[in-house]
Amino acid sequence: MTGTPGTANPTTDTSVTGPTPLLVIDVVGLTPRLLEHMPRLKQLGRSGSSAPLGTVLPAVTCAAQSTFLTGTLPAEHGIVGNGWYFRELGDVLLWRQHNGLVSGDRLWDAARRAHPGYTVANICWWYAMGADTDWTVTPRPVYYADGRKEPDCYTRPPELHDELEEKLGTFPLFHFWGPGADIVSSRWIVDATRHIIGSRRPDLALCYVPHLDYDLQRFGPDDPRSWKAAAELDAVLAPLLDDAAAEGRTVVALSEYGITRVSRSVDINRVLRRAGLVEVHTQDGMEYLDPMASRAFAVADHQIAHVYVRRPEDLEAARAALSGLDGIDQLLDDEGKKAHGLDHERAGDLVAVAEPDAWFTYYYWLDDARAPDFAQLVEIHRKPGYDPVELFMDPLDPYVRLRAAGAVARKKLGMRYRMAVVPLDASPIRGSHGRLPPSVDEGPMVLCSTPEAVDGPVRATDVKSLLLNLAGLR
Repeated sequence: MTGTPGTANPTTDTSVTGPTPLLVIDVVGLTPRLLEHMPRLKQLGRSGSSAPLGTVLPAVTCAAQSTFLTGTLPAEHGIVGNGWYFRELGDVLLWRQHNGLVSGDRLWDAARRAHPGYTVANICWWYAMGADTDWTVTPRPVYYADGRKEPDCYTRPPELHDELEEKLGTFPLFHFWGPGADIVSSRWIVDATRHIIGSRRPDLALCYVPHLDYDLQRFGPDDPRSWKAAAELDAVLAPLLDDAAAEGRTVVALSEYGITRVSRSVDINRVLRRAGLVEVHTQDGMEYLDPMASRAFAVADHQIAHVYVRRPEDLEAARAALSGLDGIDQLLDDEGKKAHGLDHERAGDLVAVAEPDAWFTYYYWLDDARAPDFAQLVEIHRKPGYDPVELFMDPLDPYVRLRAAGAVARKKLGMRYRMAVVPLDASPIRGSHGRLPPSVDEGPMVLCSTPEAVDGPVRATDVKSLLLNLAGLR
């Protein structure tokens, strides 16, 4: 996280020419190593400029994106992960969508002060709902009263929804996450971005493409299937890059983190439970985490886990249970959190950082027969932690695909269904992130179509200033 962005040289008199239009593509998981398999993006950096990009702790989507857009660390903008324990609600909530959770001056706020009327399109960057952007597209399923969940998205203005659906089809939610996650969702997002740029001409277009998240977590960053995914995404991005070049739009491609190889998981809540700190309650033979009653529990988020302690006198017991635990590299206290810009009231009382080859599960039950029914579902809002195993179908269930087909048939008939296909075994995961990167080659990067726009390492907190410079607004 050292270094400063280079200075671009756009026209600064925007009263005459207007701001330079920008396209900012968040290519999740992009690293210098993967760039070797992405000739089109590589050419963007060769003809323009490129540099290593510092990330934040935790190096996860919501925290990194909020830093890019506010120019501040989690200690200020408050996004300490992809979710956290809402103490005032007594509940763990991940993947919330309201932009009001983010504190600070957004990129578009600063742009509009410099150039009133500056327009912004956000296509699938996080915390999109409620943001003061002109055009918004974000994943949002339909939750029917009978319990069914169907693919869809939220748009602003509302009429954009039917316009995109008519042109591109329904947002492919089940290709955006889960066992079926693949290039289909990124292609839809890229096509939506092309349509909005072509029809609305926003000054700033933000585009989030998740494809590299999938196979890199499934197989690891050094697997040929992951290299194929990188080449596949590069081909999907090519028409969008062509559109931007034809329009004279400056392109910035950046990543939030690099995914590194892992070989083991750490069941941090099971350790805390065996130490007598985690409490559960039972319904219909299933165990549910009871965060309000627990003396201490963890919200697992890839390679970071926020450990929340109910009372100050329980802090040492939690620390003792986790200190020296195989798979934990660091256990950050108040001083450690402050050193990483993570000292916010939403953060855990302790923050565990996994060893380089490890990651944290959310599992808290000690017997799989007592696991809650949502554990085998793609259920990102009910699990009290992140679950990358949702990318797999259970390899130990010989009938898993047959049962999945039956669930799809019930869905097509408009009936309620349960897609209970996710394994309870964390061992298939081969890639993770959340720690600070071990090397430049394995860390995030930034590419720009403007030569010499970046001439050295760029800090995550400097992305906002870099984009304002490129737009000619600084």
